[in-house]
Amino acid sequence: MSQTQPLKSSAPNAVNPPAKWRSWILAVRLPTLPAALVPVAVGSATALAASTFRPWVFIAAAISSLFLQIGTNLANDLFDFQRGADTAERVGPTRVTQSGLLSPGEVRTGMWLSFALAFLVGMYLVYVGGWPILAIGILAIISGVAYTGGPFPLAYHGLGDVFAFLFFGVIAVMGTHFVHTGDVNLLSLTASLPVACLVTGILVVNNYRDIETDRKAGKRTLAVRIGRAATRGEYAALVLAAYLVPLWLALATPNRWAWLPLLTAPMAFKLVRALFTQTGPALNPVLMGTGKLHLFHGVLFALGLAVGGA
Repeated sequence: MSQTQPLKSSAPNAVNPPAKWRSWILAVRLPTLPAALVPVAVGSATALAASTFRPWVFIAAAISSLFLQIGTNLANDLFDFQRGADTAERVGPTRVTQSGLLSPGEVRTGMWLSFALAFLVGMYLVYVGGWPILAIGILAIISGVAYTGGPFPLAYHGLGDVFAFLFFGVIAVMGTHFVHTGDVNLLSLTASLPVACLVTGILVVNNYRDIETDRKAGKRTLAVRIGRAATRGEYAALVLAAYLVPLWLALATPNRWAWLPLLTAPMAFKLVRALFTQTGPALNPVLMGTGKLHLFHGVLFALGLAVGGA
């Protein structure tokens, strides 16, 4: 995913390479990390609307989700390099394995350490929520690796969008709600949809930008499969859906504050227009902007759900 961006890739300076810690900052992709926190915030808000909120659950879910995102980012960096998808031709942010800033062994160790920390922190959530949370956690780690690794990498078979929509949207929000409350409800499902749409939108921009290099590498993302016009339509549809759901909640339920994410609509309109008019490196600001939209929209949505109640 990607997911969270510096501008165009550049090879490391052979004479004066950046400090190791700076390379790790690049590797974890800091701008993508809010994508891990938004579903936890929204799922906690729907739990609060149901009059159940556990502070330690919120903290543990946020930490576990962050490490899961970092592990997935590192897996993507490592396996895309090994499969030849990341080359000097890419126009996106620097990838540490491809650029030589970190060795494949270092990135692999960081990946497994991140997943291990996500699992260990998640054991508290298993203690609270039971075996369904254990099953979700194990499946999330497997999917994080299988996104670009393993015998059937999801991203290389056009399934990356589905992965992002489910695991960083629907399952993340509803799973958080479940650990707080012990059940799921229609509100948690409905509230998961805008989160899922916008986190998938981040991936759509990334794959739209990389269509040419991905096609050369045999990485058959959904964008490669359906082409530029349909991918632009997918992005616009995801963004539109992210606003229709809060609007529907505000009009059709007692929660009159669910409309708050609509305050970000001008930002969304600019991003959609930019995607329809820009290509190549010019899409990097659209990628960063979509990540910010996901964050701002999610924070306002969580606030509206929490203040407005069930």
